[in-house]
Amino acid sequence: MFGYDMVLPMNTGAEGVETALKLARTWGYKKKKIPKDEAIIVSCCGCFHGRTLAVISTSCDNDVTRGFGPLLPGHIKVDFGDAVALEKIFKENGDRIAGFLFEPIQGEAGVVVPPDGYLKSVRDLCSKYNVLMIADEVQSGLARTGKMLACDWEEVRPDVVILGKALGGGVIPVSAVLADKDAMLCIQLGEHGSTFGGNPLAGAVAIASLDVIRDERLAERSAQLGLELRHHLLKIQQQYPNYIREVQGSGLFNAVELNSKNLRPISAYDICLQLKERGVLAKPTHDTIIRLTPPLSISSDELQEASKALSDVLEHDLPKMQKAKPEHVSPTSSNICDRCGRNLYASPDEDN
Repeated sequence: MFGYDMVLPMNTGAEGVETALKLARTWGYKKKKIPKDEAIIVSCCGCFHGRTLAVISTSCDNDVTRGFGPLLPGHIKVDFGDAVALEKIFKENGDRIAGFLFEPIQGEAGVVVPPDGYLKSVRDLCSKYNVLMIADEVQSGLARTGKMLACDWEEVRPDVVILGKALGGGVIPVSAVLADKDAMLCIQLGEHGSTFGGNPLAGAVAIASLDVIRDERLAERSAQLGLELRHHLLKIQQQYPNYIREVQGSGLFNAVELNSKNLRPISAYDICLQLKERGVLAKPTHDTIIRLTPPLSISSDELQEASKALSDVLEHDLPKMQKAKPEHVSPTSSNICDRCGRNLYASPDEDN
């Protein structure tokens, strides 16, 4: 379906990322001839790839890193969407860089869509400097963004693709790492494995899930319904410009960024709790962003109903919430990154 020679099945998305990291390192030593124990993985600021130890060693999220150090060495960070900065790192460390791990659209960061042409630039740079291009499509893949893979929007082919979440159809944990033989066969017998990875039930569920996505044309459906959802959300933004800074997304992978100054002391988490009371489940991230990732099977009427729920929360519930919540209540965690000292998720309206 995706045009790769081989698949290595695992259980969870984080396991898929761990597998890809091991694959990149062993490829780097065997094929690129990186000196022993000097392999580097480059990943993006604001990324989220899971919560296992190797994976959080790539993370800028204090919530998943604090209290679990020391983090594993061999990682360099670069700003997401900045191809110039990426090439600078490749030039300075290229002979030791095994892979570039990235999300084509950053999910946990707030559904951040990169600038047009970024993915093509990444592909060109990885080819130029002999670095494995590793796309974490656990969240963005399998029709979520309106294409089978988010990388398909720029028609690029990563060297390694990680799939999960929707691969199990909401029924069972199953993830997969896709690669061609030149990379995949660098892992030899006994060097990697999983008790339940590739078990028959998970395999059957994954195949059925892929069949449904293909046969019911869910990628095309996601693209169309995503346009409808953002249309509704942009109308709400026009109605409440003081509360909603930005609407962003692709397909049915969307987010609403709030104006934290005007909402204080209310956070995105508080808004999501009130949405739940109105029958809508949404996920807050970094205090100011609400992620909306509805099922690919959702109807147009349900999208309209969910959008109305957000409008009702802002019109009817928010004023009461602001009066009821003490002003001195602050966010539960700081967004100041422990790695670089920057606030990666600061809104322009926030006081510094």
